[in-house]
Amino acid sequence: MILVFWLVLLFFRWIPVPTSAFMLRQNTLAAENPSEYAKARFRWVDYEDISRFLLLAAIAAEDQKFIEHFGFDLAQINLAISAHNKGKKLRGASTITQQLAKNLFLSNSRSYVRKALEAFIALSLELLWSKKRILEVYLNVVQFGPVTYGVHQASLENFAKLPKHINANEAARLIAVLPSPALFRINRPSHTLKKRQAWISRQMRTLDAMHILKSL
Repeated sequence: MILVFWLVLLFFRWIPVPTSAFMLRQNTLAAENPSEYAKARFRWVDYEDISRFLLLAAIAAEDQKFIEHFGFDLAQINLAISAHNKGKKLRGASTITQQLAKNLFLSNSRSYVRKALEAFIALSLELLWSKKRILEVYLNVVQFGPVTYGVHQASLENFAKLPKHINANEAARLIAVLPSPALFRINRPSHTLKKRQAWISRQMRTLDAMHILKSL
């Protein structure tokens, strides 16, 4: 079973990924109850046609040690556990690789079984795919709105642009919705979303963009 799964991952190391577990779930709801649910909107885009600002914004916002770790940011995990032990709300410490594992194959459920599967898939992705491929697929399948998936569709819907033409400010706005894509609206940004966009923009300016992008 594991060997079959790894063969599937190897196949999609080069072939565009057609869907994800999240999109399949949305399409199932739409098929069962079309009056209440819409189908997922998604278009694939190759890495070379994604703005460098989008690549950098994703890393700045979601996983600043992306090019250094092997699927897990142990420092962030320890910080999250420490904060939780002090009575604070448990915050996420998932890397881009872990988020991709969840989006592609799993769900938002909170259980030890799901986290164990996520860890195995994340390690498999790091082993069989390059960092460049992981980031490419992540930006293609991650959710940007209630039924909007991937930077291609999100860029067209919100800025009437192809993703390769997205500028730094627009990239920060798009990536800012990722914690709550079903709640935030890119084209009607709330005060909270604007604050997160500004924070991402600051992080983008402080990161060594040249080093990061060359390392992918």
